[in-house]
Amino acid sequence: MDTDTNALLRQLAPQVVGVLTRRYGDFDTAEDAVQEALLAAATQWPQEGVPLNPRGWLIQVANRRMTEQVRSEQARRRREDLAARREPADRRSAPAADEDEALDRDDTLILLFMCAHPALTRASAVALTLRSVGGLTTGEIAHAFMVPDATMAQRISRAKRQIKASRIPFRMPDRTDWASRLDAVLSVLYLIFNEGYASSGGPALQRVELSREAIRLARAVRRHLPDDSEVAGLLALMLLNHARSPARTGPDGELVPLAGQDRSLWDGDAIEEGIALVTSALPNGPVGPYQVQAAVAAVHDEAKRVEDTDWPQILALYAVLERISPNPLVSLNRAVAAAMVHGPAAGLDIVKALDADGRLADHHRLYAVRAHLLEMLGDRQAAIENYRAAANRTISLPERHHLAIRAAELAASLAPPSAGGARKAENTEEVRRGERG
Repeated sequence: MDTDTNALLRQLAPQVVGVLTRRYGDFDTAEDAVQEALLAAATQWPQEGVPLNPRGWLIQVANRRMTEQVRSEQARRRREDLAARREPADRRSAPAADEDEALDRDDTLILLFMCAHPALTRASAVALTLRSVGGLTTGEIAHAFMVPDATMAQRISRAKRQIKASRIPFRMPDRTDWASRLDAVLSVLYLIFNEGYASSGGPALQRVELSREAIRLARAVRRHLPDDSEVAGLLALMLLNHARSPARTGPDGELVPLAGQDRSLWDGDAIEEGIALVTSALPNGPVGPYQVQAAVAAVHDEAKRVEDTDWPQILALYAVLERISPNPLVSLNRAVAAAMVHGPAAGLDIVKALDADGRLADHHRLYAVRAHLLEMLGDRQAAIENYRAAANRTISLPERHHLAIRAAELAASLAPPSAGGARKAENTEEVRRGERG
C-alpha cells in the first residue's frame, strides 16, 4: 500500500473508533473492530482502489464487524445496559440522535482525552493513546518506552480493560477535568510528533504524516485552551521543528544534519507562526518544558546561517530546561551547546557524567554526541570508534547509514596515502554492512 493511503488510514482510524464508541459505548470492542476494518482496507484498496468515501467505507466495515461481535444475547444485553446508563430516562424510547451528524463528526480529540483519563496510570494513558490515536504499532511504542514488546502489549490491553470497566462517557471532559488529563495529552502529542520527526526505526528518517497529525491535534487542543501557555509552547515546538523537514533528507532519503541543511528549504510561514506563538506564550504563564524547547528551536530557526546560531542563548535555555524538567537527553543536548560555547572538552565532561549515570547506557545518541565532540577535539580515532558504536545501536537505517559513513570518512582521512585505495574500499564495505544490518 502506498504512503498516501497509509497516511489516510492512520488519520481516519481514530475518527472511526470515535464513531463506533459513540454508537455502542464500548471502546475496547470498537478499537478491535476498526483494526479489522483497516486490515480489510489494506487488502482490498490496492486492488480495487480507494473508495470515494473512505471514512464511510471504514465505518461500514467496522460497524459490521462490531455487530457480529455483539450479536450474542449476552453482548446485546450488555450494550443495552451501557446505552441505558448513557442516556437520560426521558430519551430511552426516543429515536437515536441524527446519525448523519454523528458520522460527520471528527471525534479524535474526544478519543484523545478519553485515553488520558485519570483512572489510568500516566504510562498506560500515553501508551494507549499512541496506539489508538497516534496509530503507532505496539513495537514502536515499546521502543519509545524502552520496554519489551510483550510488556507493552500487556500494558495497552490492561488500559483498554480499565477504560471499559470505568464506563467513561464518550464526550469531552468538563473544563474542571481538563487539567488532570492535559499533561498526558500533551505528552502523547509530543511523542507522536517525535516519532514522525525522527522515526525510531525502519528505512525512512521521517514519517511526515505523523508529524502533521500531531500538529493538527495540537491545534485542536489549543482551540479549546487558547490561554494555556504550554499548549501554545508545544504547538510552537512542533511547527518550528517541522519547518525544517524538507531539508532534513537528501535526494535518496539520506539524513542531512542541521549544520548541512539548505535553509532556503525551511518553511518560513511555519517558522513565523511558531516564533509568534512562543514569544506570546513565555510572558503569559508558568514557563514549562515545551515553551523552553520551542525557544531553543526558535533560536536555531532564526539563524540565517549555521554560523549565526546564538549558542550562548541555547546553552542558557538548556540550563533552564534541565532545572524544570531534568532528563538525561536534555543534559546531552546541553553538552553539545556547551561544546559550541566553551569548547569540546566542556561538552565531553558532561557526556562523561552522563555515561557514569547509566540512564543512557547503550543509547546511540550518547555515542553519537561523544563522537562528534571527540571529532571537534581532534581525536579522530576515538571519534571513529564512537561513530561505529552509535551506528550499531540505532535501529533507524538513515541514522545508521549517516553514522557509518562518518566513521568511514574519518577512517579514510587517517589512512596512509599508499594504503588509501585499499582502505577506502574496506570502509565502503563497512558502510554496506551497516546498511544491511
